[in-house]
Amino acid sequence: MSEILNLKSYPPVFRQQYAGIQQNSGLDDTTKQIQEVVNDDAIPVLDFQCLDLGKLQEACEDWGLFRLVNHGIPLTLMSQLGDHSRNLFSLTFESKQELFTNPMSYFWGTTALTPTGAALSIGPQNINWVEGLNIPLSQLSLLQKENETLGSFRVLLEEYGRHLARLATTMFGAMAKNLHLDPELSKTYMSESTGFVRVYRYPQCSMENEAWGINVHTDSSVLSIVNQDQVGGLQVLKDDNWLQVKPIPDTLVFNLGDMMQAISDDKYKSVKHRVKVNKEKERFSICYFVFPAEGSVIQSSKYRPFTYSDFQAQVQQDVKTLGFKVGLERFKLAG
Repeated sequence: MSEILNLKSYPPVFRQQYAGIQQNSGLDDTTKQIQEVVNDDAIPVLDFQCLDLGKLQEACEDWGLFRLVNHGIPLTLMSQLGDHSRNLFSLTFESKQELFTNPMSYFWGTTALTPTGAALSIGPQNINWVEGLNIPLSQLSLLQKENETLGSFRVLLEEYGRHLARLATTMFGAMAKNLHLDPELSKTYMSESTGFVRVYRYPQCSMENEAWGINVHTDSSVLSIVNQDQVGGLQVLKDDNWLQVKPIPDTLVFNLGDMMQAISDDKYKSVKHRVKVNKEKERFSICYFVFPAEGSVIQSSKYRPFTYSDFQAQVQQDVKTLGFKVGLERFKLAG
């Protein structure tokens, strides 16, 4: 049974679809070419409390992602953060535009943002069925403390951010050990100060077989940590097949990003993934992204030296001029 829609909370373009105005679905060539979805979920599972470095290396090389259990984040914290997120998204579209200002930003229709958190302009043919909040964790103290709703949200995010930084630091350290990275160099390859959280809502959509919550992409980060609800929709590409990443309670999904692939000299992969919308239910997810320290130069035998800022600027330029991200190929060495 479909949920009762709170249409006033949706961006106007999404409301119009329910009024019978058909929007371009935003499918790209990649999604059209690969539609087969395999439901067999063989994604590796790692236990944070007794981490197996061999299994970690295999997951990074063969998959580019894994599930993490026994991560130590209290279930009550995850539940409260989820409830607060739903309440914030239930506000009217206009209220969200007014409330979510510096350092937080509100976006919809695309996940391509500028360094300040503003959405890059997109055409109607590229609209994704998603809206989100972008929150730099290092700037949480700037959130409106006098606003009771945002004040409570800030407290939860501060605690959640500490847990995510702990997990990311430990898991990256284990990956660096497996890769035999120079200890001094690897210290700059992932910096807690760069971490930010994005909270996503994927509105239910009657065009379930046409529209995408987020089109096929790779993350630009070193690591991404996904906390998804029980609705489902996240899919990953493995050996030219799309696999459903089934929701499992109290489990996190780790994605390796483009920076990790470059750092590893392509030994590890930045996994391609996408999010499918649901025609009966909204989907929510809370995602953490972390990057190299500002000015840290990625040294790789596969790519010319670059900083994350170099990479980010190139991605922004490509999205503006081409309409999509090219990514690491822009920095690949010839031969």
